[in-house]
Amino acid sequence: MNAHWNSYLNRALSRRELLRASSTGFGALALAAMLGEQAHAATAGAQSPLSVKPPQFPARAKRVIFLFMHGGPSQVDTFDYKPLLIRDHGKPLPFKRPKVVSSETFNLLKSPWEFKQYGQSGMWVSDLFPQLAQRVDDICFIKSMWGSNSRHGGALLELHTGSDTFVRPSMGSWITYGLGTENQSMPGFITICPTQSHGGANNYSSGFLPAPYAGTPIGSVGIAARDAKIPFIANAETPRDVQRMELDYLQTMNREQLATTGPDQALEGRIESFELAFRMQSEAPGLQDISGESAATLKLYGIDNRVSEDFGRQCLMARRLSEAGVRFVQVSHTYKWDQHSDLLRDHAQNAREVDQPIAGLLQDLKSRGLLKDTLVLWGGEFGRTPTAQGSDGRDHNPEAFTMWMAGGGVKPGIQYGSTDDYGYYSVENKVHFHDLHATILYLLGMDHTKLTYRYAGRDFRLTDVHGNVVKDIVA
Repeated sequence: MNAHWNSYLNRALSRRELLRASSTGFGALALAAMLGEQAHAATAGAQSPLSVKPPQFPARAKRVIFLFMHGGPSQVDTFDYKPLLIRDHGKPLPFKRPKVVSSETFNLLKSPWEFKQYGQSGMWVSDLFPQLAQRVDDICFIKSMWGSNSRHGGALLELHTGSDTFVRPSMGSWITYGLGTENQSMPGFITICPTQSHGGANNYSSGFLPAPYAGTPIGSVGIAARDAKIPFIANAETPRDVQRMELDYLQTMNREQLATTGPDQALEGRIESFELAFRMQSEAPGLQDISGESAATLKLYGIDNRVSEDFGRQCLMARRLSEAGVRFVQVSHTYKWDQHSDLLRDHAQNAREVDQPIAGLLQDLKSRGLLKDTLVLWGGEFGRTPTAQGSDGRDHNPEAFTMWMAGGGVKPGIQYGSTDDYGYYSVENKVHFHDLHATILYLLGMDHTKLTYRYAGRDFRLTDVHGNVVKDIVA
């Protein structure tokens, strides 16, 4: 700082002196404003990777909520009623076991829960899910699911990405790549309290797709849902117009670099992420604040109950995000359903944590008119054996398990496919993960064989070279 300027600081300034001394600063501000306008115009003129894209054909669903039950719920203890398993409890399995299981299992083990029929559809549901049982007429049960991997890591990757051996873009990323998102101030794909094990971030990454299609995590396993917030979303120190000016200047330099280097996916992703982060400041805080929800709504989601509060908050946030235009939202009950022992105790506790929230979510979506074009998907990475592991447990079973869908253009109140008399193998109308993915894309108005991305000289897709749409469950 020169002596001339110091002399001004030591006495009061007249208006003329202030203007003269500040002229350089005003010029700098004018230049910054001009650069800001140019950069902002360039940004506005370029189409965002998350811009809404039309479906390939008329869609039945606009958005997806995936309720992921990490660990592998037991189909024969939840939705797949097997009377012969009760009759033959304690006897040896009368046919050959699959070759790939995680360890030795023993004789048949009946379910410790009773099954009853519910609704006009007469769907069988065990006592584990008394609240969800009241919503069966809205649900399409797929009872013949199967996968290729009996290990959690491979099975999670196959469920989420279509591949159990390679890092590939996740289902949510493919969907956002194909359709964009209806809310340009929020990510297109959000995952709430995701797992950090069994593939971790690979289960919601964009893989080789551009970075804007990756899942944005809110919280993680081990963090209470009430504390799962998008970090650093508010900036109390810098006014919004100044932030915009700073960002525009930064983006000008980024785009100049891009013009010099040519296509650069990492830099392009950084440019878009900065813009999205700026826009999120006006949208995300309000979406994360549930204080305006009524007491009746909090009760509907089980948030008034300490047992179901945590998952209830996740489900309520999923509704709020979906209603606000986020294309794909995943909530995870992590990592709790892996009952190699203590089946009676732990499956019961797990169900108490999620039953009311899931039933509440379906009811809330329906009452708001959202269920008709919101596809809700429930399930884990595999099922469990009808034979006992130890005295009170079940082993992994990728050969047969149940998943269900609701809303979004699926037929309500039906079951599709079936397992053998004991629930060990899917035998009728088998549905692999590839078929599930193909069907989800179809409901969203996309042909899974045509939703492709060229990488390393090859056109990749979510279903790889597999998959058939399960048209019998489409309304």
